[in-house]
Amino acid sequence: QHSTCVVSQIPVELWYEQFSDSTLADAVLDRLVHDAYKIQLKGESMRKLLSGVKNAPEGDKTVATN
Repeated sequence: QHSTCVVSQIPVELWYEQFSDSTLADAVLDRLVHDAYKIQLKGESMRKLLSGVKNAPEGDKTVATN
């Protein structure tokens, strides 16, 4: 047995709409989400937080200090 990790910026409830064939969508998504652990993250992007740039306009690279 192996584990599979699927990561998406598309919310799970919108995955179905990404398939043009509804039968294919049913088959793939049923296998993906059956017995799956779903973890939904909320909040700011870690890249944004770790970059030190806080809501700076484009071109302004002011570094935030703690």
